Formats: sequence, C-alpha cells, structure tokens
Amino acid sequence: MKKRGLLNAPLSRVIAEMGHGDLLVIADAGLPIPLTVARIDLAVRPGLPPFLEVLDAVLEELHVEKAIVAMEMRERSPQLYEAVRDRLRAVEIEPVPHETFKAMTGRARAVVRTGECTPYANVILVSGVIF
Repeated sequence: MKKRGLLNAPLSRVIAEMGHGDLLVIADAGLPIPLTVARIDLAVRPGLPPFLEVLDAVLEELHVEKAIVAMEMRERSPQLYEAVRDRLRAVEIEPVPHETFKAMTGRARAVVRTGECTPYANVILVSGVIF
C-alpha cells in the first residue's frame, strides 16, 4: 500500500503520465466533462471533497507552470479566486471566458470532479517540467 501522497489510483496514474504542457482539470460538481476526456470522479456529496483540498493534494505531486481559470471566478467567487492564487503563488494564472474554459477541457488528460458547489470552482493546470 502506498504510504503517502495521492491514494486515488486513477489520479496518481494520470499525474505520473503527464508531460510538459499537458492539461489536468480540477472541477466543481457541475462542470460539463467532454465524453472524450477521462473522468476521475471524486464527488461523494455536495461539498465532499472540497475543491481546494483536491487542488492541494494535486499540487503536492504535479509541477505546474501555468493555470487557467474562468474570468467569472474572480467576479462570482472572489474568495475562491484568492485562495487559488495563494496556492499557486508564482505561477501565472490566465483568466479566460467560461465558454473558452469549457472548450479547453476537451484537450485535458483528465477532469477531476470534486463535490464542490461554489460557482466557477474550476482550474486547468498546465504541467511543467522539473528540470
């Protein structure tokens, strides 16, 4: 049994397989997920697990060079936006219209669905390299 880090096998596998520039989406419970993209469904009930806890777990294992959020996150969920910004510190956060964000999920390696029910609680993480 794995001792620490991500215990969810599909999520751990996707992160291990990611290369430079690959996309991983951490999503709220309502984001539409394209049928062509792997769905890692962690949602148990509304609020469980929370978006930020899943983001924290992923950030412990994935080197991120850029993040993308919907512009609407800053307007509709400003506290969540600040929490995401605090976690990503020096990483560029690119805001795009929500419709553009949804279209971009079609290029992701996977979408991780949380139980989060806060509006626009979604982020696309762009994988970087550690060298």
